[in-house]
Amino acid sequence: MHRAGFVNIFGKPNAGKSTLLNALLGEKLAIVSPKVQTTRHRITGIVTEPGYQVVFSDTPGIIDPKYKMHEKMMGAVKSALEDADVALLLMDAKDDTEDTLALFSSLKLKATSILVVNKMDTLEKPAQEALRERLEKWGKAKAIVFISALQKKGLDELMKAILQQLPESEPFYPEDTLTDRSTRFFVAELIREKIFHLFDEEIPYHTAVLVTQFQEKNTLTKISAEIIVTRETQKGIILGEKGKSIREIGSQARADIEKFLDRKVFLELHVKVRGKWRDNDTYLREYGLV
Repeated sequence: MHRAGFVNIFGKPNAGKSTLLNALLGEKLAIVSPKVQTTRHRITGIVTEPGYQVVFSDTPGIIDPKYKMHEKMMGAVKSALEDADVALLLMDAKDDTEDTLALFSSLKLKATSILVVNKMDTLEKPAQEALRERLEKWGKAKAIVFISALQKKGLDELMKAILQQLPESEPFYPEDTLTDRSTRFFVAELIREKIFHLFDEEIPYHTAVLVTQFQEKNTLTKISAEIIVTRETQKGIILGEKGKSIREIGSQARADIEKFLDRKVFLELHVKVRGKWRDNDTYLREYGLV
């Protein structure tokens, strides 16, 4: 009997969805940062083993949309709600329990759900048991699993719970497929991740990254990318004094891209100003957010 299905991860911003996806795959596919709303796209990662295939999806954190970009992000969440065989409802162990359960109830899930409590290491055993008791009273999840995605604790138990709920099916993808996203997509994401790490306040949220050239040569891969911002002042901040900041973005991103591609990379970055791109369908389509 072979099992296969779509297991989609839902939760508030910063619950640890991307960290969990990476931990389950054993590969870094989703970018992570301490800031909320880092994930903008639905990112698929595929685990294939003898007897089963799990197609995981990391989804943007659930928010009230303020821009068209946010609406598109919530559209990705909606489609993930509709095609899930199993929903992983991920919450931070320190989150307000009632608020979080109310949010999960509002999703009106049709799929089987597993309630996953992340950052279990922040709670002592008695507090964990008390929380488990409150979550069991909710009664809408097939299983409750405590994990630490960062420390990779509880993942075996979580996979066991997932496989118990997975339907019988043939695989959806060839066994060597890790994701359905392109290499260009992940390169752009790795550059964007550095912006989230290096800049504070609004800069990361006003920024998009577009790979304009991806050329594989004999000894290296040549990549050009545009960093899109909404205002001239933001362009100045991204560039930094005498280009110091953009060089730092490039240096850090190049190191990660070389690790990801397993080859040398020449990375060239440019900054472009496109006012109100987050509310412009044409730009959102160009940046892969539609």
